Amino acid sequence: MIEVIVAAVKDTKNIYYLSPGEWDLKKGDKILINTENGICIAHVIKENYKEKKENLLLPLDKVIRKCTQDDVNKYNENQIIAEKALKYAKKSSNSLNLEMNFVDAFYNFDKSQLIFSFLAENRVDFRDLAKKIAQKYKTRIELRQIGVRDKAKRIGGLGPCGLFLCCNSFLTDFSSVSINMAKNQYLALNPSKINGVCGRLLCCLGYENDTYTNLKSDMPSLGFNTDTPMGIGKVIDVDIFRKTYKVELKNQEIIELSKED
Repeated sequence: MIEVIVAAVKDTKNIYYLSPGEWDLKKGDKILINTENGICIAHVIKENYKEKKENLLLPLDKVIRKCTQDDVNKYNENQIIAEKALKYAKKSSNSLNLEMNFVDAFYNFDKSQLIFSFLAENRVDFRDLAKKIAQKYKTRIELRQIGVRDKAKRIGGLGPCGLFLCCNSFLTDFSSVSINMAKNQYLALNPSKINGVCGRLLCCLGYENDTYTNLKSDMPSLGFNTDTPMGIGKVIDVDIFRKTYKVELKNQEIIELSKED
């Protein structure tokens, strides 16, 4: 077992498992951590606890230190500059006739990198735009083309269940979701029912898919013919939780059978 904390970076919504080192941290504490985007401020979402080694990607990065008030002030100043940079990027992209829908922009803590995220239907040659922004802000510029699921993760919102979006609250990455998962769970293939606010299939379709697969393993398939004590009939309804199914016989009589019998 290894002592870890879990922290999230507000700007990217990324979640990190870290070694607390000498720090005794509490939920909500602001800390400095190393990320793929350089040094960033994160907030603790789960304080010191023990985790199994096999559940972690080792070695863990360590918490650099707790944030001071000066660190928080610097972060807020960076946010203000990043917002202005975002407006400048939008204006500049329009002047260069680039079809880019900017989502957000943020500085890492030491202002060594200014990162923009944008949506675009096609690949965009943004080299001239990057040069223009770099000349104004005198730092390394990175323009990242993201997908609609990434946008939903950044912006957040409410899902059809009425809760905050999974991607914005606790998911660390996007698992593959297919239409077969909806079919496997007998869901109506109505886009308004099985698509999230991002327009893609709901991430939660994958949560119970394995359970449905296991429950259906010993049940007859819907629409197929099966043998019954009263002859061969067509399966017209399956209740995997009650372990029952309905069969329409050739004489159009409908009978209900149970796998428990």
